[in-house]
Amino acid sequence: MAKANGNVLEGTAVHMSLQGKGGVGKSLIASFLAQYLSSRGYGVSCVDTDPVNRTLSQYKGLDVHCKLLREGGIDPRGFDVLMETILTTDGIFVVDNGGSTFIPMWNYILENNVLGLLRGAGKQLFVHTVITGGQALAHTLQGFEQLAATTSDRSIVVWINEYFGPVEGDGKEFPDMTVYQANEQKIVGSVAIPRRNQDTFGRDLEEMITRKQTFDEAIRSSECSIMTKQRLKVIQRELFEQLDALSLT
Repeated sequence: MAKANGNVLEGTAVHMSLQGKGGVGKSLIASFLAQYLSSRGYGVSCVDTDPVNRTLSQYKGLDVHCKLLREGGIDPRGFDVLMETILTTDGIFVVDNGGSTFIPMWNYILENNVLGLLRGAGKQLFVHTVITGGQALAHTLQGFEQLAATTSDRSIVVWINEYFGPVEGDGKEFPDMTVYQANEQKIVGSVAIPRRNQDTFGRDLEEMITRKQTFDEAIRSSECSIMTKQRLKVIQRELFEQLDALSLT
């Protein structure tokens, strides 16, 4: 549900990236989400809660606030401050969590019935989790299963990241895996980040990510060639079209 406020749409959703495995693209999908929602006219506030790797906050083209936990450890009271902000502020939130905050954050949400609290405030929580190929496949599947096993809500958005290889196990793709079929009712939908030609699309996307640029910043940049900009537009369009197919506001 969304309402217009001048030229800005005010959504009521809260998006959290949660996955116990580090380095699989949590901050990347958070940045994609923020860019997508902003491009569709919504007011978006981004929050970086990672006390170790503050990746999302490095994106200067996004409105990112740091709700840092205690340095060197996890202070659950820090989550109170985050929830206070979300519950008393209009607009859509995109919250990026680090691997070190995965279990504490999710336990906090469950123990404090945050899902019910958000519903009572007219807000909906979407949990975005990454599943990646290669050596991290088993670990990321386990992270997904942990989330799904502890909630009855249909709130999980799965991002299939093929950067490290195909997301396949025993010859099965994710929708054919037992862990998916057992938790299908918890899944809102999925978004694929396919592995492309690494010399062209792959390199362009990697350089954009390394510079912590948004798609729009990279496409406007004088540093990017015409064909690099074209390929980034293709990636952006395909990602945003997948997100359009999900009701995330």
